[in-house]
Amino acid sequence: MDPQQLSPEEAANKARGYKAAMHNPNVSEQAKKHSEQALHDIEGTGQPEQLQEAGEEGKDPGNVARGLKAATHNPRVSQRAKEEAEERLERMGGE
Repeated sequence: MDPQQLSPEEAANKARGYKAAMHNPNVSEQAKKHSEQALHDIEGTGQPEQLQEAGEEGKDPGNVARGLKAATHNPRVSQRAKEEAEERLERMGGE
């Protein structure tokens, strides 16, 4: 299916699946490369923020904010992910 014909929700779901495949140790290198290319194609059709927001529709903003705040304090979360969580919290209008 052409990535441009996907709804934002479908694009977000596919992007999550491709990201999971890329980080799964049981997935072949060939499949990981395919997932990486497919993810690049999906992200090239629109704004990555729109994909992220589409995946959050219907979620309680308070729960999302609490999860992001927890990520900023979790020692198992990378520094880059902590910074991204902080940026998302700021965009949501909270800390």
